[in-house]
Amino acid sequence: MAVQAGVRAQAAGISVVRHRRDLLPYMLILPIILYEGIFILIPIVQEFASSFTSDVIGLGAVKGVGLANYDRMINDRYFWNSIRVTLVFMVATVILAVGAGLVAALILNQRFRGRTVARAIMSLPWAFPDLPTVIIFSLILNPNFGVINVLARLLLPWLEQNPRWLIDINLAMPLVVAIAAWKAFPFYGLVTLSVMQSIPQELYEAAKVDGAAPRQTFRYVTLPAIMPTLLLMGVLACIFAFRQFVLIFLSTGGGPGRVTETLVISVYKAAFNSFDFSYGATLGVSGFVIVFVITLLFVYLQRRQAAEEAVHL
Repeated sequence: MAVQAGVRAQAAGISVVRHRRDLLPYMLILPIILYEGIFILIPIVQEFASSFTSDVIGLGAVKGVGLANYDRMINDRYFWNSIRVTLVFMVATVILAVGAGLVAALILNQRFRGRTVARAIMSLPWAFPDLPTVIIFSLILNPNFGVINVLARLLLPWLEQNPRWLIDINLAMPLVVAIAAWKAFPFYGLVTLSVMQSIPQELYEAAKVDGAAPRQTFRYVTLPAIMPTLLLMGVLACIFAFRQFVLIFLSTGGGPGRVTETLVISVYKAAFNSFDFSYGATLGVSGFVIVFVITLLFVYLQRRQAAEEAVHL
């Protein structure tokens, strides 16, 4: 009897251990689920709910208005202007940031003296917080004493007056794009570089034996290996550019003449300048839908590429 009791106790102990092991994965992901639910899911639900109300400070109690905010948004020319500005800013920033990151990765993937120092220097823009970045570029682009004026007069000696740079309606958007791309490209460059260094050297040696030129080696060896990463970087760059706020707000505030007023800036102005939280939430919902569509497009492209690779294999 004592032996049987001992066996039963041992079996019960093993069962408890197994039960705890089965619960361990759920216990580990529970904090993440709680965080995502409290700080992400609940605000999204509240934003959707607010878009169907008239939550404007000073106009009385909140009441449901149905689709009135969405009808207002569709007929708001400033909303469509912010969408156009956002898409221009997003596409230009993605092309410049990811493209510059790819070029930097190709250069830093070569063997030369001081390569480690060069990688550290390249990562500095990404390490800078947004506020110091805007302050530095505001000083550089100051129309009165900015150092960029000296460079402009050297390259364009016919200039009679210093350009107004960030307050010029034709220069504000290109400069904001350049600042955002300068801030972001080291991240994409370092990620792309890490993928390049994982490519087997035997592939490069085989291409060299076959007499492939550097351009052909990049096209048929490097590019296929880094293409999934480039797609991912492109989607991340789109999302980061789409929700960029600090750099634009601190440098131009959406001006001059709304030429740099992206959708995020419009949401801020509607909610915190006009105190129209319902309309701000409506604009935010439109941004959420656009980012969701971009993500779905990336998933589709990724699955399509994986299917093509499986066919070739």
